Amino acid sequence: MADILIGTCGWTDPNLLRSGWYPPGHRDPDKRLRHYATRFPLVEADSSYYALPSARTTALWADRTPDGFRFDVKAFSLLTGHPTRPAALPPDLRTHPRDEALRTEVWTRYAEALAPLHDTGRLGTLLFQYPPSLRPGPEAETFIRTARERAHDWPFAVEFRDPAWWHPDHAARTTAFLTDLNATAVATDTPEDQHPVPVTTPHLAMVRFHGRSPHWRTGSKEDRFRHTYTERELAQWLPRIHSLSAATSEVHLLFNNCCADAAPTAAQTMHDLLSTTFPHQPTPAEKTTPEAH
Repeated sequence: MADILIGTCGWTDPNLLRSGWYPPGHRDPDKRLRHYATRFPLVEADSSYYALPSARTTALWADRTPDGFRFDVKAFSLLTGHPTRPAALPPDLRTHPRDEALRTEVWTRYAEALAPLHDTGRLGTLLFQYPPSLRPGPEAETFIRTARERAHDWPFAVEFRDPAWWHPDHAARTTAFLTDLNATAVATDTPEDQHPVPVTTPHLAMVRFHGRSPHWRTGSKEDRFRHTYTERELAQWLPRIHSLSAATSEVHLLFNNCCADAAPTAAQTMHDLLSTTFPHQPTPAEKTTPEAH
C-alpha cells in the first residue's frame, strides 16, 4: 500500500495568512513553514512558477522542515509555455528570444536552485502544469518531450489544462506518451466532467483539488478557485485513491481551493476520511513535538 501524503498548494497565500490558521506570533517565514510542517507532510511550492527561486531560499525550506517532508515544485512559467513577463526573468536573459535555447538556460538555473531540496530528499516532484492552449498533437508532444529530456534525472509530473488530452479519443495515446516519458499523470478535481487519469509511473500518483467554482475558467484567481469542499465531495474520491495507492508507492493529494483556510481544512478532512479506511499514516505533527498554541 502506498504512502499517502496530503497538503496544500502553498503556505503563504495572503488569504490564508489572514484567516487565523497560523497561531499568533507566526508572522515570519521561518515560523510559518515550521508550523505548517507539523500539520502536513507535503506542500506545493508555487512561487517558482512566477519567478525563478534561489538556492538560498530552497535551502531554508529544507532546513525548516523535518526529514520525510516533501515539496512538489511548480515549473517556471517559461518552461511550460505560459506567458512570462520579462521582469520575471533574470536581468541578463530578458532580451533573449523566447526559444529553446532560452528555456535550456532557464532550466539550468531552475535546477541549480532546487538542488538543496533534491539533495536532502525533500523534493517530491517537479510539476509541469501546461496551459489550455497546449492542445494534443505531435507539436505539443515534442515540446513536452524536450522539457522531459532536460529534466531526465528528475521526478516529473504533468497536468494538462486542456481536457482534450484525456478525452476517450486521445486518452490511450496520452497514457502511452507519459508512460514512455516516465512522467506522472496528474489527476484533478474541478467543476468540469473528469475523464479517468491513469497511473503512468510506479513511484507516484498525484491529485490536485482545484475546487468546484462555477467560475472555473473565468474571473479572478479567487473566483476560479473559491470553494469549500464538503465531506461528501471528498469521500467520493476514496475509491479512486484506493486504486491509486494500489498501483504506486506514493500518492500526493494537494488542495488548491481557496479562500481563507479552505485548503488546509479540506486537507485535514481528507486525512480524517482516509484514516478510517487505510492503515494509519502519521502526520508530521505525530512525529514531532507540536508547537505551543
